[in-house]
Amino acid sequence: MSNTSWESNSSNDAELRNFLALWHNYRPSILGAATCLLLAIWLYLQLGQRKGDRPSSPKLELGKTPLPEFSSEKKKVDILPKAKEASNGPRRIKGELRKPDSAKLSTQHDHGRQTRVLVFFSSLTGTTEKIVKEFAQTLESSLLEQIPENGQIFLKPQVLDLTEIDYDEYFINSPKPEDPNAQVDYFYLLLLPSYNIDTINDTFLEHLKETHNDFRIDKASLSGLLGYSVFGLGDREGWPSEEEGFCFQAKEVDKWMAKLTGRKRAFPLGMGDPKNDLKERLNEWTEGVRDVVKLIATTGSLGEGVRGSGDAVESDDEYISEGEDDDGEVIMEDAPAVPLPKKTKKKATRDLEDVEDLGKIMKTSRDDAAGSKDPAPIAVDFTTYGKASTKKAAPPPTVKEMVPKSSPTYAALTKQGYTIVGSHSGVKICRWTKSALRGRGSCYKYSFYGIHSHQCMESTPSLSCSNKCVFCWRHGTNPVGTTWRWVVDPPDLIFAGVKAGHYQKIKMLRGVPGVRAERFAEAMRIRHCALSLVGEPIFYPHINALLALLHGERISSFLVCNAQHPDQLETLGPVTQLYVSIDASNRESLRRIDRPLHRDFWERFLRCLDILRARRHRTRTVFRLTLVKGFNVDDEVDGYAALVERGLPCFVEIKGVTYCGTSSSGKDGLSMSNVPFYAEVVAFVEALDRKLRARGLAYGIAAEHAHSCCVLLASDRFRSPDTGRWHTRIDYDRFFDLLEERGPDGGWGPEDYVGEATPEWATWGQGGFDPRDDRVDRKGRKKVVEI
Repeated sequence: MSNTSWESNSSNDAELRNFLALWHNYRPSILGAATCLLLAIWLYLQLGQRKGDRPSSPKLELGKTPLPEFSSEKKKVDILPKAKEASNGPRRIKGELRKPDSAKLSTQHDHGRQTRVLVFFSSLTGTTEKIVKEFAQTLESSLLEQIPENGQIFLKPQVLDLTEIDYDEYFINSPKPEDPNAQVDYFYLLLLPSYNIDTINDTFLEHLKETHNDFRIDKASLSGLLGYSVFGLGDREGWPSEEEGFCFQAKEVDKWMAKLTGRKRAFPLGMGDPKNDLKERLNEWTEGVRDVVKLIATTGSLGEGVRGSGDAVESDDEYISEGEDDDGEVIMEDAPAVPLPKKTKKKATRDLEDVEDLGKIMKTSRDDAAGSKDPAPIAVDFTTYGKASTKKAAPPPTVKEMVPKSSPTYAALTKQGYTIVGSHSGVKICRWTKSALRGRGSCYKYSFYGIHSHQCMESTPSLSCSNKCVFCWRHGTNPVGTTWRWVVDPPDLIFAGVKAGHYQKIKMLRGVPGVRAERFAEAMRIRHCALSLVGEPIFYPHINALLALLHGERISSFLVCNAQHPDQLETLGPVTQLYVSIDASNRESLRRIDRPLHRDFWERFLRCLDILRARRHRTRTVFRLTLVKGFNVDDEVDGYAALVERGLPCFVEIKGVTYCGTSSSGKDGLSMSNVPFYAEVVAFVEALDRKLRARGLAYGIAAEHAHSCCVLLASDRFRSPDTGRWHTRIDYDRFFDLLEERGPDGGWGPEDYVGEATPEWATWGQGGFDPRDDRVDRKGRKKVVEI
């Protein structure tokens, strides 16, 4: 028995050892296969749960219990509550910010989209309510029509009283249409009087503030709106001052709506006084709003705007975008020069700014240009000076465009803010235009001659020039030449192009905070053209035809030339005022400052002065002196007095050079040390005035504009013998009447269209800043104008 038992135990041990050997040999394979099988079963079960709304698998129908079905509705009920319970914070309300793809932008408003204008108002006495209802009827008659291009429909404007509505319904999120299937876009208009007592306006303003500052709500919760605009009603006589009280609550609403809509101010804040100008101001605002609403409904956006458009409060954002200083004073911040690599494949490009962009803050130095081994090529002289060449004449060159669209010049000028018209003309918005639109002051032309800066267009028919002045703000980016050798564009094309470009740039400013609605409306009617942007306007072969087009629409003209084209100057037709740049008093100084291309530049210069002397009784003539410290200020007063005696201009403008960046003009480059202080300009003017009187010339200091560092000397022809007051301003309507009635050679002259007396605030010693405007610093804070 014992032997048998032992043999049985030995046999079992051998089987166990064989089993363990097999397990150890095939263990990885067995475990891997088991894992894969379990994973396959788990995936199959998961897919069966997600496809619960589909028919069951045939395998599950063979006597097995089918899996329960899970519909999408049931999942939303069962799963979403668990997610909410897991959330610790409060629910956040998001604004309906619409950012359509560029591919869908063109079709965004197709297929019967509708636009509804909601007009909100508040009223205590019922006056505003009556005005709003009349306004809504006027707006309805102009908007209740279908635009055939895209089928956009304007619904009847809805008038809502702020005392009767639920603010949460309209001023937390964009309202929902009554028909859930309708596609309706909303545009808000708010007409509000301002009160110094507790009214619904205070409640409304508090709601806007709380909505914006509530951390549970998106700060731009009304960004789903197409846009908004505000109009304020008030009594100027009922407040201590216009700045402290007139329409102050409308200004606050405009500010908070800008924040809540995500900078969607569609038209400037309008303001009117029911006792004075309400009807006129409201009509201007209504017309502008109507055009903007149609534009938005057609394109789906507010269009292009300058940087800072739609901001809640005034700031320097707009000026930073173009390197401008808001208060016009020259400021310089020293910065270490950054050396460039010795060998570069590409030349570094820099942003170039405008001469009127006062206060340019330089960030880099251009000292590398002076020591460059590859200086810019010298401009070719196209004059016929000297002996004729005995070589065989070359075939005539192909006539090319002055500024082709594919050229670096075109790219540089457009980057600087120019709109290039045709192949050789341009237009650009002056910084004073922006300043005047915001009630921050106009340029010297308004103080001296009565030209509203926001109605002035700055353009040129020729981007080419025959000088390379050391203070030129283009730093050599514009073409140069002594004769016209390019394609010539017709004057009607130039005239239409510069107007369209100017208006387009004005429209870009409608969302800038602080722009006054009445001045914006006025800016859409050009009344003056300054042909002085860049280049040489008189260089254009058809300059007289272009001037005739301007005068035909009663647009006055100020033409500036550089005294290097006497033939063109002699045949020039009538202009409202003719300028000649007098940058030096002697030959060597002129060569050094203007760097003219003509070899006989001094003879041309003197001949132009003689032509101005002959025309002084037919045209208002002006000598423009640009003072550059270290070039033409010291010991040149006698020379300037001699030039004035030779040309006998009606006026002499003396202005300090504007710093626009370090010039890379070799040893004659400019820096901030070449910019004179206003006190130095005043001292020069007083010295020149004494020299002129010593020569027996009847001139006097008539006006100043310290903000532009500019002073005006005028002939006694423009001083009233009865009152002794200066009359430097122009009667523009009389100028056009004389031109139409008597023609260009009708025997009339500057005395026949002399305007009203120069305002007291613009005369010598008063500073020249319009007291109706507010001078502010770069952050929009008011500054005290010191005399």
